[in-house]
Amino acid sequence: MLTTHKISADFYDDSFKLIAIHSDLEDYAMTYAINSNCGLHLKRMAQDLHLDENLSFSVFDWDDEMSDIYWTLISNKCVVEEVIPSGGLFENNVSVRTSHLVKERKEVDYFLKVDAAEDSAFAQKVKAINKITKVITAYPIDTETLKSKRNLIF
Repeated sequence: MLTTHKISADFYDDSFKLIAIHSDLEDYAMTYAINSNCGLHLKRMAQDLHLDENLSFSVFDWDDEMSDIYWTLISNKCVVEEVIPSGGLFENNVSVRTSHLVKERKEVDYFLKVDAAEDSAFAQKVKAINKITKVITAYPIDTETLKSKRNLIF
């Protein structure tokens, strides 16, 4: 007789804190600004986060071994160009669409995911990010309210 094992959705350790960042800076410039103002050392990961063969989100991370905190900056937007073939006299048209990692938070440009941080250090980083000149606003998000929370676990 065979036994079937199922992995519960509760199996994943999804206890992390999240900072939403609104800014029109490019991902590399945002990383530089956060590193400069917050004392972090975020670096681009070797591979981007791929949800689909067409969707790729930039990811920067840093493992702070001294404080035992893992920091991850994730872009929430991915611009995809699609070529629409034309059978007529005109050239092929290019369509541009924007996809989001966390679909219910389309207004957010970046998420700073923080694993195992104390509340005081977390609040201090939110204040430091808000002091960056090109950041419109930054604020903590309750991860329990996110439907697309699984996209942030990798």
